[in-house]
Amino acid sequence: MNSYFPLTPILLFLGSYLLGSIPFGLILAKLFAGADIRRAGSGNIGATNVARVAGPLPGVLTLAFDAGKGWLAVWLAGRVMHEEAGVVVIAGFFALLGHCFPVWLRFHGGKGVATAAGIFGALCPEAMVAALILFAVVVWFWRYVSLGSLAAAAAIPLLVYLLWAPHFAPPNVVTVGSLAIAALVIVQHRANIGRLARGEEPKFSFSRKQDEA
Repeated sequence: MNSYFPLTPILLFLGSYLLGSIPFGLILAKLFAGADIRRAGSGNIGATNVARVAGPLPGVLTLAFDAGKGWLAVWLAGRVMHEEAGVVVIAGFFALLGHCFPVWLRFHGGKGVATAAGIFGALCPEAMVAALILFAVVVWFWRYVSLGSLAAAAAIPLLVYLLWAPHFAPPNVVTVGSLAIAALVIVQHRANIGRLARGEEPKFSFSRKQDEA
């Protein structure tokens, strides 16, 4: 790291934030349905609401692009900084901040599930696969996307710790970063947590209903 221009990590973090702040859900909902996703359904720009408002295809594309920007932020930081764990994790966190608080949308963004999935997919693919299986099982049985997202977010720091490498725990900065990313995703779901507790959270379907995501 010392051989790099001192501003290199700062530029990486800024670039990661700007990358994460690209509102793919807003763009795709406009292209496919002519709708402002912020004023339809739950008002969230994430894949679940895009699928409900604009249809399955733009929903899947939103999921892929939102995950892709998290993955790309981590990959680029790793290439530039020779896999330095601290910079890579912080770059991923800044991409998540960009998605949740995009400057283009007055800092009102998504909940970060797909972007976090991309981040962890680059950091520890084995842990991400395990988290996706947990997500799928929860959604399959209870049909609450938010509950599946919360379960996966809560489990991912432990999964990263256990699956980082055979017989090796991850660096402390990776553990702390994983906890911070998971915590932000959970905080972004605080409204869903309240609705789940009250039994008011709508179940997921691909029908174009104006319900909460």
